[in-house]
Amino acid sequence: MGKILDGKALANLRADKLKEKVTDLKKQNIIPLFCVINIGDDPGSKVYVRTKKRRAKSVGIIQKIYQLPTDEQQSDLLALIDKLNADPKVYGIMIQLPAPKQINVNQAVERIDPNKDVDCLTPSNVGRLWQGNHFVEPATIDGIMALLDHYQIDLKSKDVVIIGRSNIVGKPLAALMLERDATVSVLHLETKDISEYTKRADVLISAAGQANLVTADMVKDGVVVIDVGINHIRGHLVGDVAFDDVLPKASYITPVPGGVGPLTVESLMEQVIKLTRRANGLRE
Repeated sequence: MGKILDGKALANLRADKLKEKVTDLKKQNIIPLFCVINIGDDPGSKVYVRTKKRRAKSVGIIQKIYQLPTDEQQSDLLALIDKLNADPKVYGIMIQLPAPKQINVNQAVERIDPNKDVDCLTPSNVGRLWQGNHFVEPATIDGIMALLDHYQIDLKSKDVVIIGRSNIVGKPLAALMLERDATVSVLHLETKDISEYTKRADVLISAAGQANLVTADMVKDGVVVIDVGINHIRGHLVGDVAFDDVLPKASYITPVPGGVGPLTVESLMEQVIKLTRRANGLRE
């Protein structure tokens, strides 16, 4: 029977340590401030922004929300980013996704100063991930790595299978897993037979956004399962993994909710503090 990887408990533990770092910064008259740009009226985005603001406040970080109209023009968005880049009091900037169709998200993200790139999505920071000299990491994958470290799950020489190749989970996670000397396979919609890969995985991470995609017959005994999926089924939140089905075969497994989710928001705050300390010449 698999041991539950409790992301909520770890998020609270990390929050307590983060509060100490924030208190230390404030003693030096350094106020951590990051700005979230939300464009339009996507209900999910508004929930995420409020959740981030509550978490930021709980650890002593100031989050400023720039709520822009649905018809916001690209030029005005870029001008706002330039303004925030130039403000020495702002230590982190992120654009809440999704954005309206008229917004060129890639161009907007490229405009963010890499030293204020909380999401680690600018081309230079993505490059640093693959070079192994990064100073910021995407929040979700930072949370996953923290969870594995907390439960002392060694990745060296392990077969790691990642389902999903997104820029915010799959691709950057592959880079960090390679850093830990894992052998990595990244699966996607064009992969011919995903079970051929998942059956030999020592560590399986699913970030596909497809409910019950991973079942017991697709994994081997003793697998470590990290479920990043968020799917709404008849009013309930479920992951990509058929939890009750896979649980007896797994050595460790994350629940949904309560696994990776709480760590994602907490890790975002960690990135804000990393960038704040770096901007002020302070070591981790």
